Amino acid sequence: MKLSHPFIQLPLLFDAPALAAEIEALGESVWMPHPQGFAGNSMLPLVASEGDPRDESYAGTMAPTPHLRACPYLRKTIASLGTVVGRTRLMRLSGHAEVTRHADQGYYWADRVRVHVPIATQPTVRFECDDTHTNMAAGECWIFDTWRQHRVLNDDTRSRIHLVVDTLGSESFWKLVGTGRTHHGEALSVPWQPRLVGPGDAVPEEIYETGALPVVMTPWELESRLRFLLAEARPTPAQQAGFERTQALTEALLRRWRYLWAQHGEQPRGWPVFREAAKAYLAELAAPAASIQLQNELGLAG
Repeated sequence: MKLSHPFIQLPLLFDAPALAAEIEALGESVWMPHPQGFAGNSMLPLVASEGDPRDESYAGTMAPTPHLRACPYLRKTIASLGTVVGRTRLMRLSGHAEVTRHADQGYYWADRVRVHVPIATQPTVRFECDDTHTNMAAGECWIFDTWRQHRVLNDDTRSRIHLVVDTLGSESFWKLVGTGRTHHGEALSVPWQPRLVGPGDAVPEEIYETGALPVVMTPWELESRLRFLLAEARPTPAQQAGFERTQALTEALLRRWRYLWAQHGEQPRGWPVFREAAKAYLAELAAPAASIQLQNELGLAG
């Protein structure tokens, strides 16, 4: 999700040693390789589709895995965010390893923000986002702009472990964000007043996502997504004609999508024609948008 600042620290603090003790009790066998196979990266699924730690999909009903059910304070930490919870994992970065530079893209990431709670870390671990960086200390709570290019460097011999929660947010969550501060220590609104959430504190119950991915986007959602991408495009003067052609193709697709939606809505009979319209659009887009980059250095054509 694109944010107003590269990093925002939320006014919540947690007992990192207590969280680390729960994780340690789970043992080493529950840790899994990173899905993309990044060297030095491993994960421990806490919230997954149907609660299955082996299921990395974004769809389905999210539920706690057996690992999370065994960790009451981790559950309390997640619940204290006051938001609907999507896929959630512990992410471990071994000593002298890194999370390579990238920007999160795809439908799932468009509206979701990633909450980070460092549990085991060191002062020299460097979290970079765009052209700035920060160190997230153990027990703090952060979000960052995943739409920008970002990476993490661990120059220590010890592992870094973060709790990472994906969420669409809620009214109370965004109010909480509004009382946060930037990585420079500048309050977004009210004076900085962090609140400690300890193992014995009462918090609301978790709320989990259900059916995160639609089969067919509505015309209004598709328009919003595509106009956002066009606004993020940074064509050079030499690419301007190609960009104008891209804009014209996009307007034509939106008109066709509204026409198809009026006939079929989400009915299965319409799925093949929606799929064909999207396929034709992407094929036509390939040439005019081929070299146009977005503000975050990703390609406009995908």
